[in-house]
Amino acid sequence: MSGPTDAESSDSDAEAADSPGTVYLVGSGPGDPELLTVKAKRLLESADVVLHDKLPGPEIIGLIPEEKREDVGKRAGGERTSQADINARLVELAREGKTVVRLKGGDSFVFGRGGEEAQHLAANGIPFEYVPGITSAIAGPGVAGIPVTHRDHASSVSFVTGHEDPTKDESSVNWDALAATGGTIVVLMGVGKLPDYTQALRDAGMDPETPVALVERATWEDMRVATGTLDTIVDVRDAAGIEPPAITVIGDVAGTREEVLHFLR
Repeated sequence: MSGPTDAESSDSDAEAADSPGTVYLVGSGPGDPELLTVKAKRLLESADVVLHDKLPGPEIIGLIPEEKREDVGKRAGGERTSQADINARLVELAREGKTVVRLKGGDSFVFGRGGEEAQHLAANGIPFEYVPGITSAIAGPGVAGIPVTHRDHASSVSFVTGHEDPTKDESSVNWDALAATGGTIVVLMGVGKLPDYTQALRDAGMDPETPVALVERATWEDMRVATGTLDTIVDVRDAAGIEPPAITVIGDVAGTREEVLHFLR
C-alpha cells in the first residue's frame, strides 16, 4: 500500500500548523498536592508546556517535569512577567500546536486573572478550557477550622481582593456596604493592606471586637494561623510576622476556631 504523496504530506503539515493547540486554565487548589483534582493532575502530565507562577507551591510545581515548566511569576529583585506577556505567550505556544496548561493557585477564575486570559485567547481564536480548582478563599479558612458560613454566625460570605489594579484612582471595594451587610468577609492577597481595610471597616461602624483570623500558606507544610480582632489584628500580624500568601477572615465565624482547635488535624 503506497504512502501519501509529497503534496498530501505538505497539505497535512499545513493543516496541522493552522490548527492551534488548546490552552487549559487550571486551578491547582491551595497548595497541598493531594487537593489537586484528578483532571488537573492528568493535564499536568500530558501537557507540552506548563506556564506557572509561585502560588501553586513547590510540591505541585515539583510534579511538573522541568523541561515542561515556564515560570511566569515574580523573580528575584521584584521582576515580574507582565500579564500582557503571559497572554502573548499562551497564544504563541497554542499557535505552535502545543497543549498548554496555565497553572494558577486556587481557582483561576477567583481573583486569578483567568477571565482576562480567557478573553484574550478567544479574541485570538485559541480554544481553551477552564478547569476548576479548590479556591483558597474557602479552603484557607476551612483548614484553619473556620467555616466561611455557619447557621449561627453567618448566612452570607463576601470575597474581596486586597490587591486591586494599581492603576485605579481609588478602590472599587465598598467597605461601608460590606460592614453593613454582615456575614463573613474573606480578603485574598490582603496582608499588606490590612491596616487600610480594617480601619475602613471600623470607620463604617463594624464592631472593633469582631473576630479576625489570618491564615498564611494554607494547606502548605509551613502553614500558620494568627487570630485577633478588628482592633488588634494589625499588631497580631506584625508580632507573628505573617506574610503573603495569606487569607484574612473577618466575622464571627473566625471566633469558632478556638472551639475546634484541639481536635483539628
